[in-house]
Amino acid sequence: MIEHGEKILDFETASQLFDALRGGGKTLVHCHGTFDLIHPGHIYHFEEAREFGDVLVVTFTSEDFVNKGPGRPFFNDELRAKSLAALDCVDYVVAIPYPAAVEAIECVKPQVYCKGKEYEDTSTDVTGNIENDVTTVEKHGGRMEYVGSVVFSSTRLLNRHFQTVSDPVKSFCERLSRDVNPDDFRDIVDSLADIKVLVIGDTIFDRYSSLHVQGLTSKNRILSGRLLGEATHAGGALAVFRHLKQFTPNAKLISLAGTEAWVDKELRRVLSPEEDLVLRDPDFTTVVKQRFVEPTDGGSELSKLFAVNYIDESHPGPEIQQRVLKAIEDQIDDFDFIMVMDFGHGLLENKMRRFLEECGPMMALNCQTNSNNHGFNIINHKYRRADMFTLDQAEITLACGERQPDWSRELRELMGYLDSDFGWLTRGDVETVGLHRQKGGMAESLCPPLELDEVVDTVGAGDAFFTLASLATFKGLPIDMGTFLGQLAGAQAVRIVGNEESISKSRLLKGGMTLLNF
Repeated sequence: MIEHGEKILDFETASQLFDALRGGGKTLVHCHGTFDLIHPGHIYHFEEAREFGDVLVVTFTSEDFVNKGPGRPFFNDELRAKSLAALDCVDYVVAIPYPAAVEAIECVKPQVYCKGKEYEDTSTDVTGNIENDVTTVEKHGGRMEYVGSVVFSSTRLLNRHFQTVSDPVKSFCERLSRDVNPDDFRDIVDSLADIKVLVIGDTIFDRYSSLHVQGLTSKNRILSGRLLGEATHAGGALAVFRHLKQFTPNAKLISLAGTEAWVDKELRRVLSPEEDLVLRDPDFTTVVKQRFVEPTDGGSELSKLFAVNYIDESHPGPEIQQRVLKAIEDQIDDFDFIMVMDFGHGLLENKMRRFLEECGPMMALNCQTNSNNHGFNIINHKYRRADMFTLDQAEITLACGERQPDWSRELRELMGYLDSDFGWLTRGDVETVGLHRQKGGMAESLCPPLELDEVVDTVGAGDAFFTLASLATFKGLPIDMGTFLGQLAGAQAVRIVGNEESISKSRLLKGGMTLLNF
């Protein structure tokens, strides 16, 4: 019998052993998953799989790549590997440093690849990965088998009996799960695909300049750093559009940019020619917010040193404003819903705001305060109507003129002023307050943040929340579900540097279905 420690192999070298076993005439059987909590269903799964061959290889997704939402995996790589290796029916165990199974299959090249019977119908796979798995197995001459005569859910067991998330998060999710089970949640997210959305707002490019801080210069006491690299991300309304495209193909963006040589290339990374309604003006400076940061290890938050903004001091002239208004007028009737992202950088002026309020369809509004417009882009100074809106703690204090207000009361009063049915206040690592005005009165949703342990960068988290909460509003979903969707998006966004990636629909689905599995 192989000793437990000898069963656990390194991903980088494991394929050599598997090639030798296969070359020696052994039939390799392969199972892959998260295997966060070993239970009787897993034992049956492995034993039934083992009957198809001579050697059973079990691979699992390494902890940095598990996409099951906050608090998962509960057990780290070392503990999961040791638990799997302790099973007599398992011959070898490998942690896979990738989010999906394709690389695991490439490593093992099994003659038989086993998945649970619940995966036999590929339409139920929220990740969309099973078809890739089948293709990879068959490419190497293997076949699929579906096993598992006894089924338990690790997720349900962990949610009910282990502390995977904080008590307030668990309480919120358990309450929501009484009305919405994981399959219902998947149907809700899939239903967003038929919404036709027009995004209108300021395009921003976030440029991250990474430095290794060397210290202070000897003469002037200036911070000194060595440049490690730079990356430019699509931010502002462009980031919201990119998130949106994960959930509905029926979206376009109206915005404004300059004619700098690099702009078209960056826009084309996000927008197809059919989606590109971004007007270019040679007299307009494309908004760039450059942040100088020092990367950190271990998933902790980026250390931000300082920022430089490239923004015109004066707003675009009447001619370009008229062009933007004309573009809106030409497009607006083709859409069910508009999302307005007002960063106060010159795209949206009063004439356009009044047109959107009076002539537009259902409108979601995000009117942001930032260092460039602080005190000059206040939601209730600029707008008179919005069907829904989101704002953060700094923005609501400016709107009400109080430093420590009654948050729910001020949100309710702002909803009354804007004649809104839905309003959300995001308070960072404290809570999110959501209100829904309905016939019986005001429904309130209080949700703690879903992600606190692995915050890398909070830039863009509010935009991600706004995107999903807006879609929930259009569908008329209950306030708790809108808050939950927004929080799931925000929890993903804080683990991403800036807007380097868009929110992933499959990750949101998997995270939401995991948290609702009680």
